[in-house]
Amino acid sequence: MAASNSSNSLSSTFYLTGIPGYEEFHHWISIPFCLLYFVGIMGNCTILHIVRTDPRLHEPMYYFLAMLSLTDMGMSMPTMITLFRVLWSISKEIQFNICVVQMFFIHTFSFTESSVLLAMALDRYVAICHPLRYATILTPRLITKIGIAALLRSVFAMIPLLARLAYFPFCHSHILSHSYCLHQDMIRLACADTKFNVIYGLVLITVLWGMDSLGIFVSYVFILRSVLRIASREGRLKALNTCASHICAVLILYVPMIGLSIVHRFAKHSSPLIHIFMAHIYLLIPPVLNPIIYSVKTKQIRQGVLHLLCPHQDSSSGLERAMLAFFKLKFFQIMLIL
Repeated sequence: MAASNSSNSLSSTFYLTGIPGYEEFHHWISIPFCLLYFVGIMGNCTILHIVRTDPRLHEPMYYFLAMLSLTDMGMSMPTMITLFRVLWSISKEIQFNICVVQMFFIHTFSFTESSVLLAMALDRYVAICHPLRYATILTPRLITKIGIAALLRSVFAMIPLLARLAYFPFCHSHILSHSYCLHQDMIRLACADTKFNVIYGLVLITVLWGMDSLGIFVSYVFILRSVLRIASREGRLKALNTCASHICAVLILYVPMIGLSIVHRFAKHSSPLIHIFMAHIYLLIPPVLNPIIYSVKTKQIRQGVLHLLCPHQDSSSGLERAMLAFFKLKFFQIMLIL
């Protein structure tokens, strides 16, 4: 019977959903999504290229930033093909095995990004509280181990959750509520006991995100304590300014993540538009805004972008100010789109 259920599930076809009630406007709605994906992909690829090619950025902080860009793209890009297939009226169908693969990438890189943000918080802690030992503590070897551990932790955590889906019969409606597959969306369609998936999912979120967020909080407690010991006001502001981009990145990931979890668990009967809106914010906001925030707040990244755009010109303050104004303008334009 289990094998039969597995076979039925693997051959099942599910149907994705666009924006309910606005089907005739899907082609127009796809335009801002195209812009957001373009900005996200170009921004993160630019960060990766600059960190790889600029020797001045071969430091722990920028290696972690490169990891953040990779996880941003890994979390958002799997949704791109199915989203535009729905919005461009190509097809709403998706096979079960493809759906599981898409879920695996979305959720795995979501957990990995949380781990990377924890690593970046530890990086800021070492840089501010132990500046003389910064290079000796955060060696390239240790950074590589942290990145691999963050990825493997997320992969092994997701395998039991998704493996169980192969044994669920889906005898209810096969219509998903998003234009891509999410685990919490899939299990509500199963006509079987999903208690393990529900409890395991909650434990996974509580343990992984809880541990990461607690680690970030504790890191900033020590950072704040160390900053308050600095005598000059300028020194305190300079130290805190190095953390501003990371704090924004943490909020950009955790606020939509918490909002989406609350909506799925406590607002199941609310308007479908709320669920869809929160899911898109959760997957699109981090990859779009993180490169812009780090380009605005981090001088070295800003200079790297300027050198990439104008390789034969000196990084004069005038050009840098113009580029800073450009990034701020783009940030506000993106916020208006959202």
